[in-house]
Amino acid sequence: MNTVLYWLGRALIAGIQMLPLNLVARLGRAGGAVAFRLDARHRRVVLDNLTKCFGREKSPAEITAIARENFRRLGENYVSAVKTAAMTFAELEPHLEFTGLQHLPQTIANQVPANAVVAVGHFGNFELYAKLGAAHPHGVFATTFRALKQPALNRLLLELRRRSPCQFFERRADGKALRELLDRGGVTLGLLADQSSLGMRGLFLGRECNTGLAPAVLALRYHAELSTSICYRIALAKWRLEFGPQIPTHENGQPRETEAIMRDVNRALEVAVRRDPANWFWVHRRWKD
Repeated sequence: MNTVLYWLGRALIAGIQMLPLNLVARLGRAGGAVAFRLDARHRRVVLDNLTKCFGREKSPAEITAIARENFRRLGENYVSAVKTAAMTFAELEPHLEFTGLQHLPQTIANQVPANAVVAVGHFGNFELYAKLGAAHPHGVFATTFRALKQPALNRLLLELRRRSPCQFFERRADGKALRELLDRGGVTLGLLADQSSLGMRGLFLGRECNTGLAPAVLALRYHAELSTSICYRIALAKWRLEFGPQIPTHENGQPRETEAIMRDVNRALEVAVRRDPANWFWVHRRWKD
């Protein structure tokens, strides 16, 4: 069964990658619109999350409009990520912008640049971060992921991601290899930081939830510069990766508390959500008891 699922997935991916990116994005948006009507369970999650965060400032009609557009964006991002994984950086350039790259560590002479931790979120087509090495060729780019339970789907996902210059480390199995890489220096590590995770209890968009501490802990442990980055959708099949200024990890020569650092990370992500609410991944239950 896994073999059948794998080859069906391969065929679907090959079909998507044969199409122009703009057409792929339109098909994804159409699929997202259908999902909004048919997927009642996830529609309720999105509407519930949006109401919790914006119920006092937006009408029910506005919240429903954001939810509908959010489903369209998810469809566009999912299918576009399959297409963009197979595109060269030259092919992607008309569809991709970067701002704030100066906030990443720079190579000076022949020195190894400092480590950097970039806290990202489920904004836009966030799989595009794997292409960053082509735009900022100094140093090594890496990230972590959690393997999918379905072996065939996990294999397909890994095959897509291996085409990029980014190194991927499975969170539960590759910890030692990641630590060894960070010990060598010159690594820019992207970490998703916007889902409910054990670590600290704090506010996000005005409501209490769990926030993981990994970006702060790794930045302190490996003497890394810490910043945030957001992938904004600026038009059909066009995205901008915006890198924010550094978040201080030390104060008066002393390490800051990890909880204080992550509160700054959360504030930066909150600004991005409010700037374009439909651009975020509202489908997961961030606000759990």
